[in-house]
Amino acid sequence: MPTIYHQTPLGITRITEEDGFITSVYMLDEDLEPTPATTPLLKETVKQLDEYFAGERKEFDLPVKQQGTPFQQQVWDELSKIGYGDTISYGQQSKLMNNPLGIRAIASANGKNHLIIVVPCHRVIGADGSLTGFGAGIWRKKWLLEHEARIAGKGQTKLDL
Repeated sequence: MPTIYHQTPLGITRITEEDGFITSVYMLDEDLEPTPATTPLLKETVKQLDEYFAGERKEFDLPVKQQGTPFQQQVWDELSKIGYGDTISYGQQSKLMNNPLGIRAIASANGKNHLIIVVPCHRVIGADGSLTGFGAGIWRKKWLLEHEARIAGKGQTKLDL
């Protein structure tokens, strides 16, 4: 299972490939040295991440796979439908999934997403526009939302209430 560490504006990001799929893109707080991409898929992932951070890419085109329950897979699939520069609340996500009482379970599944940015869990915010629940740190969520809002010309990160 090849794993590399790539420097991004948000710190070191661990990228893992397994059986022809990217299985993890996760920002770390550790002070690790970047390592070179060792496979064509890892090289393509680094290229697409760099394009995203440069404001040149809004969607990722990578084969991805995460271990999770069918419910978690459904949650992550719904995350992938949130447009670049857009945000939705956990309540809105639960309604889109036809599970209006499942807000906590959906939020928990969002928190188990290991494909940060690629599967954009950072685009889910509190109903009041607050930035809640991001395993890689709220400061990174804020940065990602502001980056996308700036590139998309949206100018804000809060929901229109």
